[in-house]
Amino acid sequence: MKLKNTLGLAIGSLIAATSIGALAQGQGAVEIEGFAKKEYFDSTRNFKNDGNLFGGSVGYFLTDDVELRLAYDEVHNVRSDSGQNIKGANTALDALYHFNNPGDMLRPYVSAGFSDQSIDQNGSNGRDRSTFANVGGGAKLYFTDNFYARAGVEAQYNIDQGNTEWAPSVGIGVNFGGGSKPAPAPVPAPEVCSDSDNDGVCDNVDKCPDTPANVTVDADGCPAVAEVVRVELDVKFDFDKSVVKPNSYGDIKNLADFMKQYPSTSTTVEGHTDSVGPDAYNQKLSERRANAVKQVLTNQYGVESSRVQSVGYGESRPVADNATEAGRAVNRRVEAQVEAQAK
Repeated sequence: MKLKNTLGLAIGSLIAATSIGALAQGQGAVEIEGFAKKEYFDSTRNFKNDGNLFGGSVGYFLTDDVELRLAYDEVHNVRSDSGQNIKGANTALDALYHFNNPGDMLRPYVSAGFSDQSIDQNGSNGRDRSTFANVGGGAKLYFTDNFYARAGVEAQYNIDQGNTEWAPSVGIGVNFGGGSKPAPAPVPAPEVCSDSDNDGVCDNVDKCPDTPANVTVDADGCPAVAEVVRVELDVKFDFDKSVVKPNSYGDIKNLADFMKQYPSTSTTVEGHTDSVGPDAYNQKLSERRANAVKQVLTNQYGVESSRVQSVGYGESRPVADNATEAGRAVNRRVEAQVEAQAK
């Protein structure tokens, strides 16, 4: 069939033209899928049994949520009332709207479109062609950023004959080349002098021996611009959670009290994750963690919302080895710091 060969060529060309290194979700992504359907024919068809359909599709994401999909499948294992084998094929063009966000593990969808069916309605006596209006829904489960399984169901209204048929389906697909965002460049942390002997001044400072502990210093160990004081926050989270644990509230309150003491200060709350799970999912999780700490600062302890920003860095900034459980536990964190000129 010319249509079958054309679709196969289109799919092959897209795979060849797309770099595996650019795999991602979102606007501009292409999804290639193989699927199987069970079509429940209307009784007016005079078929002995329902049909098994097998085919493939290629879809293009016009936006992060809207996909345009072209699909082709063939009819198998259907017999007419007279015992003749029924052969046929369907070509469909549908628009899918996806819920949730690119990178989320589960993306439900609804669909609508049209299909053309060419089927051997009368055994070997010629083809019967019909146009269908399709509406449906389902969900895609992304095992990784790029591989997913899909389950859904369609109602197919035969515009030419006025009847409706149903087709549940399952599929497995791969996602190519969407608009992934590059990981933010690491920002070097300012150098802070230490006070290991707890005498209130920096250790091993030659040119500025009276520099207070825990302030930002230059290469000589002297205060970089002005003498500053700092409070740092490090809140840990359970695996795949963004709920602040009760034992972290005291540390968050210390930061809030410091900001109230220095009302001109502001802070950025930074969320992080370990390396388990898709990058895009971890990015969203880190943002939820950062926002959860911000909410405690602002809602629980009264820091003005305008003075607190939140940002997520996903898994891009580990501070411990993600190969061990202990290291992953350290990386599941939210950090913040506030500096002020000492009074």
